[in-house]
Amino acid sequence: MNKKTNLTGWNFDNSYSRLPDLFYSNVNPSPVESPQLSILNSSLAENLGLIQEELQSEDGVAMFAGNKLPGGASPLAQAYAGHQFGHFTMLGDGRAVLIGEQITPQGERFDIQLKGSGRTPYSRGGDGRAALGPMLREYIISEAMYALGVPTTRSLAVVTTGESIVRETNLPGAILTRVAASHLRVGTFQYAARWGTTEDLKTLADYAVNRHFPEVQEDAQPYLAMYRQVIKRQADLMAKWQLVGFIHGVMNTDNITVSGETIDYGPCAFMDTYDPATVFSSIDRQGRYAYGNQPDIDGWNLARFAEALLPLFHDDQEEAVQIAQEALAEFPKLYHDNWLNGMCAKLGIFDKEKEDISLVEELLALMKKHAADFTNTFRALTLDNSVEDGMFATQEFKEWKAKWQERLSRQKESKSSAAELMKKNNPAVIPRNHRVEEALEAAVDHGDYTVMHKFLDILSNPFAYTEEQEEYAKPPAPSNLPYRTYCGT
Repeated sequence: MNKKTNLTGWNFDNSYSRLPDLFYSNVNPSPVESPQLSILNSSLAENLGLIQEELQSEDGVAMFAGNKLPGGASPLAQAYAGHQFGHFTMLGDGRAVLIGEQITPQGERFDIQLKGSGRTPYSRGGDGRAALGPMLREYIISEAMYALGVPTTRSLAVVTTGESIVRETNLPGAILTRVAASHLRVGTFQYAARWGTTEDLKTLADYAVNRHFPEVQEDAQPYLAMYRQVIKRQADLMAKWQLVGFIHGVMNTDNITVSGETIDYGPCAFMDTYDPATVFSSIDRQGRYAYGNQPDIDGWNLARFAEALLPLFHDDQEEAVQIAQEALAEFPKLYHDNWLNGMCAKLGIFDKEKEDISLVEELLALMKKHAADFTNTFRALTLDNSVEDGMFATQEFKEWKAKWQERLSRQKESKSSAAELMKKNNPAVIPRNHRVEEALEAAVDHGDYTVMHKFLDILSNPFAYTEEQEEYAKPPAPSNLPYRTYCGT
């Protein structure tokens, strides 16, 4: 039995629980032995209207562990489906419980979810638990993405459970408190289309419109307008991923949110050496979700979203398909425009010329040819301190740089303004994989969180270009072993 706690600041509404029972199962988190607070996101807690001291109390830690629940909580596990590596299957929150929707002092609504909180009806044979390392990893990467300006779910806290979980070895258990605009996914609509009625699908769509797109409620075709808004948000998100070298790793339809936030930081990582074929996930042996494939995969996922929504577009199947195709056809251009605008900003270009795409593509081709570091190439261009080695020492780069400088001279903005634009769009630091592993090893193996706290502080303002960040900008030492990340841990 999960007891209630009277922590102040929690202000729950539970709109999802007012949907038909088809979409969820009422389930309580499974209590754990001896929870301990590992890390708390104080600034996020304040934004949510929560009191840090209370969250750090015994009752607060018990809440993060699922042993107690705030007043007004209505815990549930959401049902959804998904195409996993192209194969459709029934899914759901197998190790996560949505405890409620926090209404902030500013009137914003956020899902509060406990990840790793035990088995649910959707666990599919899993234990419903999570290991400390992956939960801390999600905390680091999601907060880094937030600081980089990439739409993302966020992490409020991680607690250890005092229990071991069995993976390849015994690992310390942990629970992450995730904060999201919502957990509505493309897979949620696929689930409704497959196992619900058209009325259920319409109810879910109305809920999504009301929660995320109230501006389309009076549209003559509100569900089509909603779909177009999701396309726009995903086009923006994909461009932002590509512009910082982020590789998600599991772009299944259940990991594509309607809100346009990045969700599920399992086998994700940031690219060091630029190569569109880069894959970090241990299970992505065919490179389906490689860096260069992400925009196309997102388009594929949006097509699956359209398939689920067809009954709401038109009563006639053929007409509905035509409507969906016309809407989806906008995605490639929306993505490309967002990406090119972002790449031009990374190069200090304000006004657009049709030749800019060639300038960008030439640079990327050089970076791939010479195995240049993605982030540090743009960092060096921003600081105008490209050292005379590697790609920078080649004649072809010098010729490209001359063209770039000539391009900058044609715009009315000054060189200093261009440099400032670049500085705002080229991070000095990213959560490099070897630094993430260093922080996780210290915390998980040695109980030392100082490395992680220092790292998070460095990542909190990635565009600062401070001396302190220079050490964290260094790429990893050369290795013959590819970096690998793992899913479902």
